[in-house]
Amino acid sequence: MATAYTPKNILITGAAGFIASHVCNRLIRNYPGYKIVVLDKLDYCSNLKNLLPSRSSPNFKFIKGDIASADLVNFILLTESIDTIMHFAAQTHVDNSFGNSFEFTKNNIYGTHVLLEACKVTGQIRRFIHVSTDEVYGETDEDAVVGNHEASQLLPTNPYSATKAGAEMLVMAYGRSYGLPVITTRGNNVYGPNQFPEKLIPKFILLAMKGQPLPIHGDGSNVRSYLYCEDVAEAFEVILHKGEVGHVYNIGTKKERRVIDVAKEICRLFKMDPDTHIKFVENRPFNDQRYFLDDQKLKNLGWFERTIWEEGLRKTMEWYVSNPDWWGDVSGALLPHPKMLMVPGIERKFDGPDVNNSSSYAVENHTPNGMVVRDPKSSPSAQKPTLKFLIYGRTGWIGGLLGKICEKQRIPFEYGKGRLENAAQILADIQTVKPTHVFNAAGVTGRPNVDWCETHKPETIRTNVVGTLTLADVCRERGLLMMNYATGCIFEYDETHPLGSGIGFKEEDKPNFIGSFYSKTKAMVTPPLM
Repeated sequence: MATAYTPKNILITGAAGFIASHVCNRLIRNYPGYKIVVLDKLDYCSNLKNLLPSRSSPNFKFIKGDIASADLVNFILLTESIDTIMHFAAQTHVDNSFGNSFEFTKNNIYGTHVLLEACKVTGQIRRFIHVSTDEVYGETDEDAVVGNHEASQLLPTNPYSATKAGAEMLVMAYGRSYGLPVITTRGNNVYGPNQFPEKLIPKFILLAMKGQPLPIHGDGSNVRSYLYCEDVAEAFEVILHKGEVGHVYNIGTKKERRVIDVAKEICRLFKMDPDTHIKFVENRPFNDQRYFLDDQKLKNLGWFERTIWEEGLRKTMEWYVSNPDWWGDVSGALLPHPKMLMVPGIERKFDGPDVNNSSSYAVENHTPNGMVVRDPKSSPSAQKPTLKFLIYGRTGWIGGLLGKICEKQRIPFEYGKGRLENAAQILADIQTVKPTHVFNAAGVTGRPNVDWCETHKPETIRTNVVGTLTLADVCRERGLLMMNYATGCIFEYDETHPLGSGIGFKEEDKPNFIGSFYSKTKAMVTPPLM
């Protein structure tokens, strides 16, 4: 067996979702020496409350953003020194994939491709764990006694599983073409606390809590294998440390249950008569009869299922009974055939205590959230998402140069008209320009030199400190990415950075030069912005 792997800085995508949040909380709890950075765009099935056990930990950081944003992903990998990625982010509800499969392609294939390309470019990733699904194997024969093993053919039968299989092909290709250290997992159905109730078990539990009938697609003879969330989180813990690069691992269980039997067991837990509280409804377009996995390879690493079905189902029921409002109004998800829940631009907000600002920040994604195919006869051709920059500092050398670069690259931009210390004027600029990014190249440097600042301290601090922080605050409130152009004149040679040694200052080093008022004002804003 290969030597155990020890990560340092882990990026977990989709970590406010169901499975990934349990994995994140487990790693935070068991490995205080690991830095865990989580990235999630907070769509309908994500909830920051899922990460409450981790939020107060000093080694935890939450970032709101989309894996489809290449700039954001590269920024995170570099600034957080990420060496390990656990890629959970995906659209996963099969029913939704029949309604808008393009959304699944964008999230599951394109998003994965962006991550892989960032890994290739940065060249610093030592493990890339790609989370796939048992559904890529397609339907298992009803009479099969041996489950699909990791080398079995991929035969997806629905749009969701097809996008997951496509993502796997990209992962495998990057592993072979560029030597990316990839590991892929394929898991059975997972259940437990925190799961959004579009999935069968939490949906049935919430309906039973209301005394409403449980809808069964088709005749309920479909067979599924269910694993408790904590057992699955432990499986990922084992794969992270003991999994071999280039390998695939099934996460499964030999215990199978018919959907109708699951419904009957939940009825019994709530002392409901299955004959009167189970309703058979129209089946989905294609509903695989069975998924059956051979998980011996994972067991060889030392993992085994700990939670028996009866115990896990009881724990899950008790959790939902104790937390009926965890997801807010989910009446739409509880319908027999829910409408599309992936509403563009609407994200589930954190409705518990505020997340600690010292360990989190948000980046708004401005690419379209939905993809719609229109009639080419009645609609203009689709346009690529565009950038638009709002630049402050028009009269300065850097601000002027930024404008010239934008013109050369044909990137739409406008210079800000408002004064930086005036939040209302900045907000007016943003509402007028509607930028995707804000660049601050404004600053008082003094004319003809910085000595001017020594006798004009109010003017200097008004722009360099108050103005910069006001702009940053407005951008934060509007979810805009702001880039601030600072200066290296906040450092001076010292014992650890002697003149001529070639030892330079790093981005995280604290300013140590206050020999001029100009440098002092620039140093003032560095800690708040970081």
